[in-house]
Amino acid sequence: MADMSKETKDLSSLLQEHNGQDVSVLDLRGINNWTDFFIIATVTSKTHMDGLERYVKEFCFEKNIELLGSSRRNTDDEWRLIDLGSIIIHLMTAAVRDFYELERLWRPMPASQSETPV
Repeated sequence: MADMSKETKDLSSLLQEHNGQDVSVLDLRGINNWTDFFIIATVTSKTHMDGLERYVKEFCFEKNIELLGSSRRNTDDEWRLIDLGSIIIHLMTAAVRDFYELERLWRPMPASQSETPV
């Protein structure tokens, strides 16, 4: 993705460097108006999730990136959402990631399906 923001690339790399599994970036520009990118990573445990969240927060502090609200914990702490405004990071266990399938849910809809029938 050639025009991905530097912060998005750096955060994706940060998650990979700290053993976030199957890290993917979804470009949501043109699909919605409230964020530009999702970064999704699978975690292996609650401790792993806590560590990745700490690394993301340290990165944001160093780069003066504002965290919007506190991170949100969902489904018994198996999914953590970190909202940076134009980037939203999803840290998910494998079971929760498989269940919600965010990549499938947010993929662009083909033009023929996006039009309302007459």
